[in-house]
Amino acid sequence: MRIEGETATNTDPTGPWSLVVPLKPLARAKSRLTPASGALLRPRLALAFARDTVSAALSCPGVADVVVVTDDTAAGAALAALGARIVADTPAAGLNAALAHGERAVRSARPRAAVAALNADLPALRPTELSRVLGISASFPRTFVTDAAGIGTTFLSAGPGVELRPAFGGPSRARHLASGAVEITLTGIDSVRQDVDTGDDLRAALALGVGPYTAGRWAAGVRSADR
Repeated sequence: MRIEGETATNTDPTGPWSLVVPLKPLARAKSRLTPASGALLRPRLALAFARDTVSAALSCPGVADVVVVTDDTAAGAALAALGARIVADTPAAGLNAALAHGERAVRSARPRAAVAALNADLPALRPTELSRVLGISASFPRTFVTDAAGIGTTFLSAGPGVELRPAFGGPSRARHLASGAVEITLTGIDSVRQDVDTGDDLRAALALGVGPYTAGRWAAGVRSADR
């Protein structure tokens, strides 16, 4: 099912959202970005992306909290300083297992929480655009936003009492559609779609306007990437 912006009747208001953000250890994150960034700058950019993503998410009025699932202690400390709750990736079984673990962590404290998975590599994320996505998502049991390439997924939501059932990785748009999640195809939410895996992705995010952590790291790192 796809929607073009029309709003369904919401019979179960969700209230504030909990967002689950998975983050690989920085040493392994964003490997496809190396040709554009250099090996030393790459993990620093990965952390900058996550900091801008979490900062923007925490700035959304509809977001109650952000849970970051990671085993990277340095990244965890940096994101906790922004106000995120850090949960260790104890399953250590890949992205979808980490997201399910984060969902359980949220609902162990708030069983009726509305939960959404959000990529950690959205450095251009704008709170107003994320708020629009959350507003539409409140009207459906499960929704998702596809990435800028139209193949993957950057956002997946589950309302109260609904399992998230993440199927991220590769052509996840098709899997989330097949699972019954509603695809949100609003215009004007480019910052929610623009994840960064490659140099082209990074250039597209920079053109949209990245957050201060990515902008500062990129400006500093371009001059000293691998020296």
